[in-house]
Amino acid sequence: MKITRIEAWPVILQLAESYTIAYETVEEAANIFIRIETDKGINGYGCAAPSERVTGERAADLLRAVGATILPVIKGADPLRSAMLMERLKLHLKSEPSILAAVDMALFDILGKAGNLPLWKLLGGFRDRIKTSVTIGILPEKETIDRALHWKGEGFKCLKLKGGNDVESDISRVIQVREAVGKDMELRFDANQGFTVDHSLRFVKETRTARLELIEQPTPKGQPDLLGRVTRGVAIPVMADESLISLRDAFRIARRGLADMVNVKLMKVGGISEALQINAVARSAGLEVMVGCMDEAALSIAAGLHFALSRPNVLYADLDGHLGLIGDPSSEAVILRKGTLYPTNKPGLGFEL
Repeated sequence: MKITRIEAWPVILQLAESYTIAYETVEEAANIFIRIETDKGINGYGCAAPSERVTGERAADLLRAVGATILPVIKGADPLRSAMLMERLKLHLKSEPSILAAVDMALFDILGKAGNLPLWKLLGGFRDRIKTSVTIGILPEKETIDRALHWKGEGFKCLKLKGGNDVESDISRVIQVREAVGKDMELRFDANQGFTVDHSLRFVKETRTARLELIEQPTPKGQPDLLGRVTRGVAIPVMADESLISLRDAFRIARRGLADMVNVKLMKVGGISEALQINAVARSAGLEVMVGCMDEAALSIAAGLHFALSRPNVLYADLDGHLGLIGDPSSEAVILRKGTLYPTNKPGLGFEL
């Protein structure tokens, strides 16, 4: 089998509702879909979700890279030799992790289709479904409670609340949401680098009655020692998100005990292949893993889902980036039932564009 062609096209997806986190308000998401074609009639699909704030990428640059950089490397090559192809591409695309992720998932898609197996089984098949959290951005207290009750009514069992701009407001919102949704709902909190160490310690102490499951990336990513101080100073698990971009980051976090958990996002780390290596480092260090996402079309969410289902220590999922995207051409790539995600169980990633 040989690769004959690669095609890429951008899709601007409006959000049904904009949302706010500690450092930005998001109203739309630019995704880039790719299709890798082979001489055997098997096509592989992938999706990139670039973000200047998180991955340092712009959609226009990635589209140029497809023709100028990716095509010359992969055309005529055997798509089943993905490790070799990805290593070659990394030499040229060190600062473009989301387009690397798109190519990586497309090659895995071809592998699954060639083997007539859904990817999660091909990668190990530890579980066949996973519960996902759903995220509520920074909103006034009443609106936050309304959104929390809405998602509870939809069957979700886990909420992630965003904060980091005002510790007083964050404490109050968390406590009020817990009172509104009851004791059985899992609550997580993501400060998106907005807290100081003192803010973090105070926040965790004063929300003790809300029984938070974890706090995610409370301090700035450029000051890893602050994250470690929070980890050592609070009684709930601390998760690294923006601090984890590469395999080297994972090793540093593990070696220095900077966090209890890591959030692995395919768009940040460069795809499933890299996520599997990061996951191995985390497991060796006893760190729990959550698979997360950006504002991604369902095709990309499917790739994260297949990774999560394949490994026993990927215990948490925050795969809600496709919810509320208007006009997603891949909306049926995953199945969501009452807060639980299922694969389609078709070969590869399980979806044809």
